[in-house]
Amino acid sequence: MALTSVDSIPFLDLATPHAELRPAFDRVWNTVADSGAFIGGELVEQFEEAWAAYCGASHAVGVANGTDSIELILRALGVGPGDEVVVPANTFIATAEAVVAVGATPVFVDVDPHTLLVTAATIAPAMSERTAAVIVVHLYGQTCEMDDIAALVGPAGVPVVEDAAQAHGATWNGRRAGTLGAAASFSFYPGKNLGAFGDAGAVVTNDEALAATVRSLANHGRADGQHVEHPLMGRNSRMDGIQGGVLLAKLDHLDSWNAGRRRVHATYMDHLRTSDAVPVAEHPNAESVWHLNVVQVPQRDRVREAMGERGIDCRIHYPQACHQHPLVTDAPTLAVVEASTPRILSLPMYPHLSDEAVARVCGALDEVLAGLS
Repeated sequence: MALTSVDSIPFLDLATPHAELRPAFDRVWNTVADSGAFIGGELVEQFEEAWAAYCGASHAVGVANGTDSIELILRALGVGPGDEVVVPANTFIATAEAVVAVGATPVFVDVDPHTLLVTAATIAPAMSERTAAVIVVHLYGQTCEMDDIAALVGPAGVPVVEDAAQAHGATWNGRRAGTLGAAASFSFYPGKNLGAFGDAGAVVTNDEALAATVRSLANHGRADGQHVEHPLMGRNSRMDGIQGGVLLAKLDHLDSWNAGRRRVHATYMDHLRTSDAVPVAEHPNAESVWHLNVVQVPQRDRVREAMGERGIDCRIHYPQACHQHPLVTDAPTLAVVEASTPRILSLPMYPHLSDEAVARVCGALDEVLAGLS
């Protein structure tokens, strides 16, 4: 049942699903408080096992946040100074931050004009002898075209890292995000499709050795089962017990929430077929979980302001492309990213958004677009 106010439509509503799960969250708090397992512990271990199984992978390692998970994967793969890592330019800055944190150089590439995702064609020109990894970002909830990408980089022995921060449960040819490369990074930031009660993340992989290295690096480089032996120079990036328990309680609802997002997106598409707003396309081999519902519009900032005046909260993901960051030198010209970045607008999206509310959003959007001069 939708609980959206007729007077305003928020961009995201976490209160409704959280209220429904409040008894489960209370049990999590009591379990952690009684056990004293505030960092790691049984609830984190249970979530790791359940999350790996959900993704269809062998291993999941809970860490402190999604940014750390990318960095830890790169470190476990041996990526470091002198190396290059291919990164789409229209991702959140955290993807590039992780590359810089290990001492490597991000090489920014363009994206497909319809899906706004990297493809083999956009990655190929950036490949060189220094390419140590390719990060594909499953942006907005849709997986990238993984078959062609694997065929491109596989013969060169270059590992593919999935940034799946927005793709919990998304699939490519029936395989879930998290199993489409050497390893995958997930963020459980509260606003994600599967969100914690704070920062949390995970590394998912079928590579047992890589998982063990990530687990050690995230726990001060400790040897397995040891407290004072540190064979690796690690760091502190561990998942809290509360976050593991909250995520475990929510996981049973993820598929139904994703189905709700697909319903909302389908309703949007019905209304936007004759609109001047251009939705992001879905690849026929992909099933998106629509973390974000993004359209391209002219005069984006003016449109967003006008939507806000009508009580509709829209957002921008993201207003600055990574290759346009002021610290980036010798930035490439990336035609699709540069053309789309000033035009992208994220419309309200959450599983229980009503059809009536979607109709109101689209009606307001058409009204605003018609009034542009």
